[in-house]
Amino acid sequence: MIKFGTGGWRAVIGDEFTKKNIQLLAQAMCNKMKAEGKTDKGMIIGYDKRFLSKEAMRWMGQVFAAQEITTLLVNKSAPTPLIMFYVEKHEMPYGMMVTASHNPAIYNGVKVFTYGGRDADENQTKEIEDYASKIDVDSIEEMDYDEAVSKELIKEIYPLNEYLDNIINAVDMQKIRNAGLRVALDPMYGVSEIPLKTLLLTARCDVETIHDRHDTLFGGKLPSPSASTLRGLMTRVIDYGFDIGIATDGDADRIGVIDDTGRFLHPNDILVLLYYYLVKYKGWHGAVVRNVATTHMLDKVANKFGETCYEVPVGFKYISAKMTEENAVIGGESSGGLTVRGHINGKDGIYAAMLLIEMIAVTGRKLSEIYKDIEAECGAIYMEERDYKFTKEKKEEIHKILMEDKQIPELPYKIQHVSYMDGSKVYFENGGWVIGRFSGTEPLIRIFCEMPTKEQAIEVCEIYEKFLGLK
Repeated sequence: MIKFGTGGWRAVIGDEFTKKNIQLLAQAMCNKMKAEGKTDKGMIIGYDKRFLSKEAMRWMGQVFAAQEITTLLVNKSAPTPLIMFYVEKHEMPYGMMVTASHNPAIYNGVKVFTYGGRDADENQTKEIEDYASKIDVDSIEEMDYDEAVSKELIKEIYPLNEYLDNIINAVDMQKIRNAGLRVALDPMYGVSEIPLKTLLLTARCDVETIHDRHDTLFGGKLPSPSASTLRGLMTRVIDYGFDIGIATDGDADRIGVIDDTGRFLHPNDILVLLYYYLVKYKGWHGAVVRNVATTHMLDKVANKFGETCYEVPVGFKYISAKMTEENAVIGGESSGGLTVRGHINGKDGIYAAMLLIEMIAVTGRKLSEIYKDIEAECGAIYMEERDYKFTKEKKEEIHKILMEDKQIPELPYKIQHVSYMDGSKVYFENGGWVIGRFSGTEPLIRIFCEMPTKEQAIEVCEIYEKFLGLK
């Protein structure tokens, strides 16, 4: 069974992530491309450092070869943004990346990208699922790998330099060189070490890297940059006086940051910093796009500069689509993914890292100082986030309460309105909000609340916990 979530198809290795299902997905893509008459430019597939990623890429390549569709296989582990960049630059109809991004190590999966290097939208993924459902798995053919290479139906490539040169041309490398910055880097056992280290050394930064070996178990931690997973990076920044600590998730499309004081910057903070920098210091004009669970501090910054903040459902395909529609400056999600106008049409933790480093160099100020400037100009706001696991029965119960019966608990703040665009989101008259929604990538329900004070945010989350029986 192939079922896509908000971040591609993800499944537990050995359960649904099997050779048969991987090749079923490849055959579905072959059938879709043939039906659309889009086989001429072929397919590009990359892979990350997860268990079975490289093998899965090759298994898919063998299926494409059997269908006489030329496939470019990236022959070294690579970041997801590189594949998106390649699809866009070379005007390919589709691209695929073997990764489960920031999911636990027992997962793997495949992301699909469409023309322009965009995440496949809901319509596209539904079509892929439909094609897959009509295929007899036992009828799928595969060509011997070496034979496919000899017939040039499989071509091994490594287009890292193209991608890096694009970033070098997009940031002020000379300003960074002049700043002499010290950067601590944590690729979290993922794929960002080579590209980020190459960029940083080219910019004459002093770089120290931790957690850079190949470890398919990600050191026993979730390969997702958070306050709990980046304690080693925090310690390194504080003890050795680095200007910034940079981390990326397993496939490098998301970023985590430790500022000069050793504080973990929430992805919300990173989005706010970058939007503020691009508009105030670089003179860009335009809107910002965020999803329903991302900070409204972006709304405050946009309002300060006379711009607009647009809200979309969770899923980066919605961010990139709205960005294109509005020619927005930046778009992103509280989970750590963001994209900037003029770069690729998707998340890129590597490019975001270089922009943050450029910000320090251009402004001559520390990240902690810049964020204090923003709060002084726009006012502070506080977010509380909570995740809960559930049984199948509990999920059905919560879904009925929130989405079918449209119930909300008694809340001590005046409600402006309620939205069901993606989950159940309550907007308060004081500018705060709370949302309950199911994750599209993991078996979790998430409660996010943002209020004028931390105490208020905690209070509302606890009311929802009790109301939904989550404790």
